[in-house]
Amino acid sequence: MSRRAVFSACAAGLAVGVAAIPAGAFTTGHAAGTHTVTLHEHLFHPATLNINHGDRVRWLWRDGETEHNVTFRGFHSRTQAVGSYTVRFTKRGTFRYFCTIHVSEGMKGKIVVH
Repeated sequence: MSRRAVFSACAAGLAVGVAAIPAGAFTTGHAAGTHTVTLHEHLFHPATLNINHGDRVRWLWRDGETEHNVTFRGFHSRTQAVGSYTVRFTKRGTFRYFCTIHVSEGMKGKIVVH
């Protein structure tokens, strides 16, 4: 058998082997997503958000000129009236947060990471 024939036979075998691997066989989980929480009318919308491990949450300020912040135990956004703040959740659990300015008005939320 010539070298060319051997090479062609090997290439054909490789193509059949690759085609037999099901799509997604090498994925290790879901694609990380980004979820949105809106700060509006002195509340977080939604107040409770369930997400997957590795997902991000983006808070969007939509309360006119009223300043708010997003404060967790150990980290927080800056106090601002416009803009956004994003956190990637790399640990599972329940993470409670609040706006330090409006917590007495019920501006609290929680992220549940599965």
